[in-house]
Amino acid sequence: MEAVRFSEKQRRALRWWQTDGERYDAVICDGAVRSGKTFSMGLSFFLWAQTRFDQQQFGVCGKTILSLRRNVLQEIVPALRKLGMKCTEKRSENLLVVRSGKRRNQFWLFGGKDESSAALIQGSTFAGVLLDEAALMPRSFVEQACARCSVAGSKLFLDCNPEGPQHWFYREWICKVREKRALYLHFTMADNPALTKEVRRRYETCYSGIFYRRFVLGEWAAAQGRVYDFFERETFCKAAPEGEMERWRVSVDYGTANPTSFGLWGLRDGVWYRVEEYYYNSRVEGQQKTDAEYTEDLGRLIAGRSVETVVADPSAASFITALRQAGYPVEKADNNVLDGIRTTADALKNGKIVICEGCEDCLREMEAYCWEPGGRDAPKKENDHAMDDLRYFAMSVMKPRGGGFAATWVERET
Repeated sequence: MEAVRFSEKQRRALRWWQTDGERYDAVICDGAVRSGKTFSMGLSFFLWAQTRFDQQQFGVCGKTILSLRRNVLQEIVPALRKLGMKCTEKRSENLLVVRSGKRRNQFWLFGGKDESSAALIQGSTFAGVLLDEAALMPRSFVEQACARCSVAGSKLFLDCNPEGPQHWFYREWICKVREKRALYLHFTMADNPALTKEVRRRYETCYSGIFYRRFVLGEWAAAQGRVYDFFERETFCKAAPEGEMERWRVSVDYGTANPTSFGLWGLRDGVWYRVEEYYYNSRVEGQQKTDAEYTEDLGRLIAGRSVETVVADPSAASFITALRQAGYPVEKADNNVLDGIRTTADALKNGKIVICEGCEDCLREMEAYCWEPGGRDAPKKENDHAMDDLRYFAMSVMKPRGGGFAATWVERET
């Protein structure tokens, strides 16, 4: 293994079971993105398992099995092989078998995406569990995984990025580390020696507001104030470029009693411009419209342009049907609200998405879109219709489809 060097925090995560194994039953690593916690925690888990056990079963858990393979196994397995271990993955069984010397252990992969996931792990018996992105999993799944560790000497390894201070994982684990007999290690980007100053600056400029505090500063911070608190018309609003666009898309948030919002987007030189929009509030106008009327309005907005897809509110089943019957290619939007807001903010700050002059309803909502009071991780359900179609669009063109950038101290194998 070609290591640059370990930070003190990474060394503590790697060796805690050797130095403090009698004192702690678990280790919790949280903090900033790209701080080195996932790799050091994952490597520590496998080294501990192969050093202390033979012919045992272990649980390796992530939000999804896909994210688990991408975030953990993609980096850990090559490192284990460089250390002389033999790793055999049986993808159809979601099983990784690791051999070191005469020791052989099985590591079963689980995705904890929703409340029903707890049933997948129920009945298993483990000598230890690794929970990557624990704060993104349901409490029932995490507690079920921990309850499966009944083998003598079993331990728990948990890591995550911060969420809000009312999050169950913060209240039940971070605030109760003594009660849980857990070692708590808080990471910052400075704890990952592999990150250059340039890469750290890139991450620091990617996020704003609540996401900056959580993912860059590593704080369990409450959402409050404006959602897009960095946005100012003078800085981010521009005139639509003249001439032909390379591609066209439309984003749709559909309402009957609530407003309906369409955004017309054109791509030029890697930037998507919201060049025109449509906004109809039936309560203000005093009359509701039918799906057929909205379809006609969409046609007038498009005005003969060749639109590659209409990204639509996934709950608007009847309108989606009407659009498809009218010949429009429709894509159901990803409606993950927090992920969508984060993706939208990133795209706006980096100039990948631009709201053009004249899109007054989107600009008006942008300046009034706020978080729910009390630190809840949810935006208020007002001034949010153009914000929803904006979010749908951003997720359709900006969200990675797998892979992504990762910085660790181990050389990546191709």
